[in-house]
Amino acid sequence: MRIRRQAFEQKISKEVEKMVNESRFSMTRDFIQHGDVSVFVHCICVAYMSCVITRVLNIRVNLSALIVGALLHDYFLYDWHDGELCRKVHGFTHPFKACKNAKEDFELSYLEENIIKRHMFPLVPVPPRYREAWVVCLADKICATEETLMGHCKGRKMEFAKELLDKNSIFEEG
Repeated sequence: MRIRRQAFEQKISKEVEKMVNESRFSMTRDFIQHGDVSVFVHCICVAYMSCVITRVLNIRVNLSALIVGALLHDYFLYDWHDGELCRKVHGFTHPFKACKNAKEDFELSYLEENIIKRHMFPLVPVPPRYREAWVVCLADKICATEETLMGHCKGRKMEFAKELLDKNSIFEEG
C-alpha cells in the first residue's frame, strides 16, 4: 500500500518536534551542510525524499525507522567547513560521529544505526544492509546534489523543511 504524502509529512513533523524537544537536534540549525542549507533543513529534505522514493517505487519499508534514520544521518553536530585538519576526512568519518551522537540522545534500532552509518556508501565502502538504508543513501545523494549545484533543495520537500524550521524555531523560543 502506498503511503500518502500527508501521512508521511505528518510522521516527519511529529518526529522533528520530538527530536527538537528531547535532544540536541535543534543544534543542527546552526551548521551549514551544502550551499546555504543547514543540516536541519538538509536532514528534513532527505527524510522527505526518502518517503517519496519509497512511495514512487512502491518499496515496503519500516517507515518510522526510515524517517528516524534519515533525520539523524548527519547528526555530527559540528561545522565541517571550519578548516580544522580533521575535517578533511569528514565525508569518511561523519556517519560514525553522527551515529555516536544519535546513540547518546536516542535508543536506536539496528536498522536505524545501519541507515546512519551507511548513508555515505560508496565513500564509506561497506554497503547498506537494508532497503531503508539504501533509500536514505540515494535520497541523500539527490538532496546533496541539488544543494551543492543550486544552493538549496527543490520543490515541496524544501517548502516542507522551511515550514518545520519556522514552526520549530517559534516553538523553541516561545
